[in-house]
This record gives sequence, C-alpha cells and structure tokens, in this order.
Amino acid sequence: MALAAPALRRYLLLLAQEHLEFRLPEITSLLSLCGGQFSGEQEIRVNSPFWILNIPSEEMARGLMKRTVCAKSIFELWGHGRSAGELCASLKSYPVDKMLPYLQSDSTYKIHIHTFNKTLTQAQKIQKIDALEFLPFKGKVNLKNPEHIFWILEDYGMNPNSVPEEPFHLYFGRWVHGQRELIESYSVKKRHFIGNTSMDACLSFIMANHGRVKPNDVVYDPFVGTGGLLISSAHFGAYVCGTDIDYNTIHGLGKASRKNQKWRGPDENIRANLRQYGLEKYYLDALVADSSRPVWRKGMLFDAIITDPPYGIREAPRRMGSQKETVKSVERSTENHFFVSSNYHLSDIFFDLLKFAAEYLVMGGRLVYWLPIYRPEYTEEIIPRHPCLKLISNCEQMLSSHTSRRLITMEKVKEFKDQDENSYLLDGQYMPYRGHNSFREKYFSGVTKRIAREEKDNQK
Repeated sequence: MALAAPALRRYLLLLAQEHLEFRLPEITSLLSLCGGQFSGEQEIRVNSPFWILNIPSEEMARGLMKRTVCAKSIFELWGHGRSAGELCASLKSYPVDKMLPYLQSDSTYKIHIHTFNKTLTQAQKIQKIDALEFLPFKGKVNLKNPEHIFWILEDYGMNPNSVPEEPFHLYFGRWVHGQRELIESYSVKKRHFIGNTSMDACLSFIMANHGRVKPNDVVYDPFVGTGGLLISSAHFGAYVCGTDIDYNTIHGLGKASRKNQKWRGPDENIRANLRQYGLEKYYLDALVADSSRPVWRKGMLFDAIITDPPYGIREAPRRMGSQKETVKSVERSTENHFFVSSNYHLSDIFFDLLKFAAEYLVMGGRLVYWLPIYRPEYTEEIIPRHPCLKLISNCEQMLSSHTSRRLITMEKVKEFKDQDENSYLLDGQYMPYRGHNSFREKYFSGVTKRIAREEKDNQK
C-alpha cells in the first residue's frame, strides 16, 4: 500500500528587493530540491517581497533559508487577509493545536511589525499588536531574548509615490529562520585571492542555487579564474574543479588585481581561497587548459557546470593557437611558459560550452552561465540552444543603458549522441548569435557616446 504524502504547510517568504529577476528561479530550484511548491495565488506576484510557499516540513523550510540569498526570512503562516478583518478571521480559523506549542505559560515571546513601502509610528504599531489580543498567548513578553518571535507583515504595494492608507495584504506568522550573513561573510573585499573579474558573492551563490548544487556533487568551471564560483558550490558541499587558459592566474603568479598591491603573494591562489573559508577538503584541482579543447575522458562526469565565460570587456577571450592559424599574439608567463593565443569569438565560446555541457553533464545536471547582450539587438532567438539541453531560466542583469548580461540556466534532458556534435549548425541559431562577436566594440561605443554626452552637458 502506498504511503500518504506528508501534508503541506503554508509558509511566508520575505524576500530582498534586489536581483528581482533572479529570485523566482532561485527559489523554484531550491524548492525542487526539498519537495516544496508555490501556492497558486502567489505566482503572478513575482515582484512582491511576500511569497506564500507550500512546504512539507519546518526542517525543509530551514534548509531553504540556509541556502537562499534572495530571501531574508521565512515564517510559519498563521493568517493572511486583504484587511484587518480578514486577517483576524483567518487567524481564528487556524487550528489551535498548531498554535499551542508556542504559546505556553512557561515560554517567552515578542511581536514584531514589518511594513513594506510605508513607515508606521510607534503608536500605530502598538494598536496593531493590541488588536491581536484574542490570540491565546499565555507566556511572558521578552523583547530582548524571546523563545518565539511573531511577525505582523503588511504590504502597501510597489509604488512609493502612491502609498495607500490601508495595506493591500496583511500576514501574521511565527518566525522560523532568517539569514543574510552569508553574503557578507563571503564578500570579495575580504577574499585572499581576487582577479579583475571575480564574481560578486551574492551572484555566486545565486548561480550555485540555480544549478541546484548539493552535497557530494562534482561541479566544474571551465573559465575558473580565481575560483570565486567554486567557493559558493563548495559551501554547499560539492567537490569543485576548474580549468583556465591563464597559467599565471591558476598558479597565483604575476601582477595583483588588488589596489595598492603590485605583485601577488606566495600563497595567493585558488586553494588558499577555499582554505580561507574552511572548504579546502572540497577542492579537487584547477588545471591550465584550453576550454575549447577538453582534456577530460569521455563520459558524464559533472553534476553541474557553473561559469562566467570571458566576453572581452576586461579580459579578452583566448584559445590555444598554432602556427597555421592567424596568430593574435605570443604570450609568455612568469615561469617562462609560452603559448600562442588566437581569437576566440563569443559565438564559438558559448556553443563550445553548450556542446561540452551536453556531453559531460549527468542526466538532470545543470549548466549555469552568463551571456553578454547588446540590448537594442536582443531577442530570445539568439540564446544558444542544444537538443540535449532544456532552457530553465533566463535572467537579466543590467550593465549599462544599452548592454546587459543574462544568467542562463539549462538542464540536460537527453543523452548526448555523436549526431549532436555539431547540431547547432543545422537549426539556424548559430548565425544570429554571430552578430554578438562585436559585443566589446558595441559596449565601448556606448561608453564613448555617454562620456561625450556628459562632457557636452557639462559645457552648457
């Protein structure tokens, strides 16, 4: 006989109002890991800071909060309404047996009020708390160190120029868990080894969450740089590795990227970064290699590929060349290592990346990467595709008025076959994206025009 599924409980998520496009894919990915789902009534309010989730257990709710960087807190939702009367009716219908464990006479508690898009006076807050006197609280109030914290949350909409007298939505719940320290503790400003393109800590964790990285996964970054993306995956218990074409970066040699520091120190490298956060045991290795010429044995090796390919603004895209190719430059590393560098077009970078992911990801594994976009020419048709990979999410981060980058998340849904090797050449999607090989020129063209416009304005 089949076992009955655990009853879902309603929780309220309080989200940070930043990286709005990234929130839904992150929370959806994390919920899929723990078995939760969205309440249907909340799906259309994706920009709201308040989302109602259906989660089987409080343990799963805490697990969600330990990972997300897009949310501030989660609450066991006791009541919800569009007016004070509706909220009271909702609270009175909430099962008393679920309340009582947190309202005992030997317990302590406090009630906190949070408003979005409006500031209340202290008198107004007290009035709202007094309106809840019908709830069977038996414990003592302790404002400094209570055992249980209850929140009244009020939503006054998204328009700061038109704030209503009464909230659109009211919520009451028991605070379960909250954290925003993760971002600060992994701040790039405090990191031992950084480069010109080291990824912001918040975005690094978002990428790992979009990739559904979990303990004992193997995560790979083919453009590893200083290893910033490995850190977030290792934090979630994955074993991490990477490759990069730059010998000096892999070995922590040459000029430093940090201000007021000329040369990198003797222990500035990727391993030292992992060691800084107590994650060295998850570090497999980083190799000097050309991502366009994989060095891995054939097979499904990686649970996730999470990367930020170079797109030519601060770091030029490069691959290994030969004397027969059009040589761009001959470079010499600190340790007398020479290699011939040739042009590596953006279109080739991303289609090589998709082909690699299709071949080397496990089934259900995810590819998460950044795609640079010249906004006036953007259409969804230029997102690189592969028959083995399904597009999961596509989120935009603005770089300037005319450029942005999009965080693309794809999932492997079909086993790679030999006929998939050059499939992108057959469906007409390769040619549209070739126009973005001039992204760097378009980016700096916009910058030049902006500077000229500002100088002209200043002369008036």
